[in-house]
Amino acid sequence: MKTIEELLAEGVDGKRVFVRADLNVPLADGLITDDGRIRAVLPTVQALVGAGAKVIVASHLGRPKGAPDPQFSLLPAAERLGELLGKPVAFAQDTVGPAANEAVDGLEPGQVAVIENLRFNAGETSKDDAERGDFAEQLANLADVYVGDGFGAVHRKHASVYDLPKRLPHYAGYLIATEVGVLKKLTQDVKRPYVVALGGAKVSDKLAVIDQLLGKADRLLIGGGMAYTFLKAKGYEVGISLLQEDQIPTVTEYMARAEKNGVELVLPVDVLVSAEFPDLKGKTPANPSTVAADAIPADQEGLDIGPETRKLYASKLADAETVFWNGPMGVFEHPDYAEGTKAVAQALIDAPGFTVVGGGDSAAAVRTLGFDEKAFGHISTGGGASLEYLEGKTLPGLAALED
Repeated sequence: MKTIEELLAEGVDGKRVFVRADLNVPLADGLITDDGRIRAVLPTVQALVGAGAKVIVASHLGRPKGAPDPQFSLLPAAERLGELLGKPVAFAQDTVGPAANEAVDGLEPGQVAVIENLRFNAGETSKDDAERGDFAEQLANLADVYVGDGFGAVHRKHASVYDLPKRLPHYAGYLIATEVGVLKKLTQDVKRPYVVALGGAKVSDKLAVIDQLLGKADRLLIGGGMAYTFLKAKGYEVGISLLQEDQIPTVTEYMARAEKNGVELVLPVDVLVSAEFPDLKGKTPANPSTVAADAIPADQEGLDIGPETRKLYASKLADAETVFWNGPMGVFEHPDYAEGTKAVAQALIDAPGFTVVGGGDSAAAVRTLGFDEKAFGHISTGGGASLEYLEGKTLPGLAALED
């Protein structure tokens, strides 16, 4: 795929450059709680601004139903982008039409406009090729060139990700080029030991990537809510812990295949349990107790890996030359259940090799828990996209850029 470096060499002075970013930031009462995704697109926007382009930044935010919804407005993200750029950013209150045209027409070389949430238009996410294509045509009229830099959305066959680059000269931004380079390190000529730590709530979300990794990784460390389906498959009592009963046969087969393939599949040996899910707003003390993984009381639920498991997982990461981590080990948002996720994050920092935090909640946890982002080899901006790449799937947004 062509990259932004090639575009800059060709020259963009005065050209309208459409940047498909990922500004899908978490909001609380209209305030951004983590601006990592906005900061991730800054190098691309700054380079284009510096080269005299008229930059149009577009993104989705949340899951509006194909119509305007004030709670999902991109205005807070646009204002934050302006603060980080150190210059005003125009904001169009629509994706296309008069408001978008006015904002773009008003740009001088080196200026930036953000258009409203792309998912306010039903054409963005439509499964109908013609409806998606019609919206892409309208977006294409705003610009001369397309730069794809929203890695967190490249696994979606959406108008701005898949259809629009087919209608304009297209290039990969710095972020996408970096993300693809990192993922190649996890799939081609991998340095070993290769250790993968997987957490998060649902085992079903990770089944496809586990299926692929059973032939590639040396060790798989399982934590988070998904671990309890594995523990149940071993015949353990898991109480009222998160459980996907329908996935037990698949998990059982995976454990057998891991043993056959010589892949070390490591499960928690102890867990923190409580009879109640913690208060994540007030964060009142939860006072959990620690029990062995095979001794979870019937009226309790597991909410984090225990101290012995933290030590075990740290030891399994200690010699790793390549690490991929996706999904927290527990309910890290509450301080009483954050230690498991902290332990894995610290073990990645201490590991001798190349470490990748695979986006999503893992990336949020790293920032929330106060770790230095520079201490990791790479923090991905796209959890779902990273997982689908590792699963071996073709990602529509990358395929469109490669054409």
